[in-house]
Amino acid sequence: MTQHNLPAENRSPTGAIFHIAFYKFVLLDDPDGVVAHLRLLTENLLGSILVAGEGINGMLAGSVVALNAFQDALIGEDYFAGKFIGIKFKRSTCTTAPFGKMKVYKKPEIVPLGIAGVDGTRTGDSVGPAEWRKLIAEEDVVLLDNRNSFEFRLGRFKNAIDPHVTNFRDFPKYVLANAPQWKAEGKRVAMYCTGGIRCEKTSAWMKDMDIPVFQLEGGILNYFQQIPDAEKDWEGECFVFDNRIALDTKLHETGTTLEDVYGGEPDGEWRPRRAKELDASS
Repeated sequence: MTQHNLPAENRSPTGAIFHIAFYKFVLLDDPDGVVAHLRLLTENLLGSILVAGEGINGMLAGSVVALNAFQDALIGEDYFAGKFIGIKFKRSTCTTAPFGKMKVYKKPEIVPLGIAGVDGTRTGDSVGPAEWRKLIAEEDVVLLDNRNSFEFRLGRFKNAIDPHVTNFRDFPKYVLANAPQWKAEGKRVAMYCTGGIRCEKTSAWMKDMDIPVFQLEGGILNYFQQIPDAEKDWEGECFVFDNRIALDTKLHETGTTLEDVYGGEPDGEWRPRRAKELDASS
């Protein structure tokens, strides 16, 4: 896939394309209507947006002009009645076109924790990147990587714990198994994930466990964006769920391949083959 798969109006004169990631937990009374409206707003973009009664979760690629227009509409259009004011957009440049088509669709959850009734707006304490650096250096903090093991293996915050999960739905089992010990030891939990959404959902579920829970605001991507010397706290790369595969701490694409990412995984042969099949059908 090349940059030329993008619609002509979605490319700058130099052909440059950019990526944004965003989400927000907010009550949506008419998810189907939001889906239809977002399809109109993304006609000149590529990527995917999930919509549910609990909010939206999206990744888009396009020119600066096209992405700015989308962001302004999501925040300011009367149709959305201010529901997305305050939403955070993480932006990075692209060498590889991240997506081959545009998809907006409704799901039961915008991130599937697999536990019914979790209110994603009721999260733990969100910690900005500068404060995060100080927090994870404290001795009474358990630093949890809230991602899959193949993501952890590719890159992680130093001294982070890998819960050894292959799917986000497995993460609560790890928490339930270890929470009694954390409480007994007076520990605080600090969690991070790629963009922040998995931690928001998990911390909302953990609110009643009597354990102080903190999450990295905007996730790893926001940390890289805000902290110039992020490599002091981070080792390796960050996996991203698009055709760029992985980014370094400067948000630049690396030479990592799908085979590098999934090598050693139980389904390590199936995952890259499926990803390539989906890319070819885009």
